[in-house]
Amino acid sequence: MRDLHAKKQRQVSQNRVKKAPKKRKPVNWRPILTWLSRGIGAAALCLALGFGGMKLYRLVAGVTLLRLETIEVSPLQRLTRGEVLSLAGVKPGDSMLGLKLQRIVTQLCKNPWIEQVQVRRYFPHTLSISVTERAPQAVANVGCLYYLDGKGKLFKSLVDGDRLDYPLITGLSEEELEKDPEGSKEALKNALALIDSLKAATVFGLEEVSEIHYDKGYGFTLFTMQGGVPVKLGNGGFNEKLARLSGIYAQLKPRMHELDYIDLDYGDKIIVKKV
Repeated sequence: MRDLHAKKQRQVSQNRVKKAPKKRKPVNWRPILTWLSRGIGAAALCLALGFGGMKLYRLVAGVTLLRLETIEVSPLQRLTRGEVLSLAGVKPGDSMLGLKLQRIVTQLCKNPWIEQVQVRRYFPHTLSISVTERAPQAVANVGCLYYLDGKGKLFKSLVDGDRLDYPLITGLSEEELEKDPEGSKEALKNALALIDSLKAATVFGLEEVSEIHYDKGYGFTLFTMQGGVPVKLGNGGFNEKLARLSGIYAQLKPRMHELDYIDLDYGDKIIVKKV
């Protein structure tokens, strides 16, 4: 019995022989570590360069050799050099690198007299400011008085001390400007064309006119300086109509107080109505 049992035990142990485990290949960490080190190194380098660049910029900007010394301003008609420099917010001693050119342009353009601005920086010490000013061509009464420039733009409301010796345009309102901006702008441009025709006239010229009135349904009517007589023009053909009036104006002028109106909006004839 013992021998049988012993033999059985030996057979079981022989059947349970374990297979040898497969050998695992070692992981090659070198490419991974190299990639990580490069990425971290590049990030560190960028951070260092950015921080260093900022420090360098601040250092260079603070160097006395790069300070503003000369400010050139173009010739001016309306504004003064002091007003331009005050608006620009610059002064000698400012850092050349610290000048914000776009900000200077924005500040200057807040003044209604300024139409265009160019700002240039010339190292090591110079800033150039070139200003184009608006020139009034007329005064338009649109509820309040505004200067009108040569492009038909209402650019500045008049205040005490502003000059009034410009042709006066009436008939447009703030409401019309808001409801029909394109139509209103076209009317103002036509008014400027009429002013040009009056300036070019030799007999009945701009000095004979006290007011240029615009009516959306009809067009333009002039009022004479002498007697305030309406001179009806309508739309377009201003040169031809004024030329016809010039032919008889010398005879009409002494009797302006007797006239109700003069109508030039009839092809090749003139209608003169007496009071």
